[in-house]
Amino acid sequence: MICINEGGQSVVELISLKIPDNILKDSARADITLQGDLMGTAMQNLDRLLAMPYGCGEQNMVLFVPNIFILQYLEKTHQLNSEIQSKAKKFLESGYQRQLTYKHDDGSYSAFGKSDKEGNTWLTGFVVKAFNKARPYIFIDETHLNHSFSWLKNNQEDNGSFRSVGKLFNNAMKGGVDDDISLSVYITICLLESGISPHEPFMSNALSYLKKVSEDVSNVYTQALLAYALTLSGDTELRQNMLEKLDAKAVKGDGQLHLERAAPPPPADSYWYRAPSAEVELNSYWLLALLSGPIPDIGKASLIVNWLSKQQNPNGGFSSTQDTVVALQALAKYAELTFSDKGDVTVVVTSTSGFHEQFHVDKNNRLLLQRASLSKIPEDYTVTATGAGCVFFQAVLKYNVPPPKDEAPFSLSVKSSSRKECVEDSVAKFEILITAAYTGKREKSNMAVIVAKMLSGFIPVKSTVRKLEKDKLIQRSDIETDLVTLYLDQIDHSHINLSFMVEQDVVVKDLKPATVEVYDYYETHERATVDYNLPCGSDKSENSR
Repeated sequence: MICINEGGQSVVELISLKIPDNILKDSARADITLQGDLMGTAMQNLDRLLAMPYGCGEQNMVLFVPNIFILQYLEKTHQLNSEIQSKAKKFLESGYQRQLTYKHDDGSYSAFGKSDKEGNTWLTGFVVKAFNKARPYIFIDETHLNHSFSWLKNNQEDNGSFRSVGKLFNNAMKGGVDDDISLSVYITICLLESGISPHEPFMSNALSYLKKVSEDVSNVYTQALLAYALTLSGDTELRQNMLEKLDAKAVKGDGQLHLERAAPPPPADSYWYRAPSAEVELNSYWLLALLSGPIPDIGKASLIVNWLSKQQNPNGGFSSTQDTVVALQALAKYAELTFSDKGDVTVVVTSTSGFHEQFHVDKNNRLLLQRASLSKIPEDYTVTATGAGCVFFQAVLKYNVPPPKDEAPFSLSVKSSSRKECVEDSVAKFEILITAAYTGKREKSNMAVIVAKMLSGFIPVKSTVRKLEKDKLIQRSDIETDLVTLYLDQIDHSHINLSFMVEQDVVVKDLKPATVEVYDYYETHERATVDYNLPCGSDKSENSR
């Protein structure tokens, strides 16, 4: 985010594009994008904010919720056109219908719907908030909402806290001693954002519980949630107290401000650090608390926005479901409060090797995504901005690397096996056997995803993949012609064994190996990848790590 005041000096940013030594030859590519609107990149990519599958009742919400915040923002800033409106409404309607497939008969929701034995408190709160916010834009059946409200009320304890029912996939929310508190604060936020008055008996009961426990909360994640909940409920004194605690823990520098979890940061897999999902989320709640009070603190907020915008992926989303949803809500609120249709900024990008590209942003093209490819990598680029106003500049570097050989928090092995004798390159059908275990520092992973890519010319035998669901070995599967995605509640330290058949669809000579990957949905840096080939291919048919 580059901002220049009227009559201010030009701003210069340096971008150093470096690549590791072990990348696959000629796989590096890079481009730069520029927009005059903070929400622009997300707006252009509403159907692909995440670089991961959308296969469960939580992930589906990323196809739903960001549309609401973008519609609200564009309406309030008088930038909404019919094209964006119809695209966003279409996503809202299909997301709504899909979400109803994850509903239980008692009004609750869970990640895999009725294949889970019970609903989930956290996801039900999330859905209630989202459906309420969508009501101005699409038809939402009131009976679904009332059903879910009743379920949440019925799961409130006498002391005002909310009972944790069902599996909580993201164990970043389970902050040790603050576990139950985090969930109760989260549900209280969802209900307040749904328009429930703080004076409703069950809400005042929930808020009195939060007041009681707030003094003893030391976990920064829960403190950020509390700061926002207290802001929404209008408790100015306790809110101020919580904001002071967060200020004391903040990391400042380089025009940025953010909070960090006590957990160690993930190992850097590139020269650019990206914060874990839970960290993006807690900073977004802090930002919402600062912007939703009686007098929004724009100065401090802009420093958090500067940090947050550096964590965005090339599509305008973030690492996972909840951080994307909360961050876009917070960024949209900031963009609305700081919106100006004035501004005229020229940005010139140059390099020592002679690259030169000029961009211009004014009120007429602020929503236009301007892009240019960078031909030379590695290279140092200089970005010089002149004029007055704010622009949002992003450099995206992509490259392919072979599967890493270091210690992964998952053990994974893949074997291809044919049931009859085969001659090399003549196998028409074979079995893929996947063995995985979690070997990281926690007792078990969060929700885990296994993605198996097909060898060229082979397709999965759907019935054998669906059998894994029927046998309760996995929660859900998504099957494409060249890809099988398997979802598991979690993986612990004991080995799981999964297998399915693939068959040849098109004959392809000189087959290259395909990959199987397992990763933790909420701590996406925790992953392992291996490759496999035909049972009698020229390469090894088995790999493990």
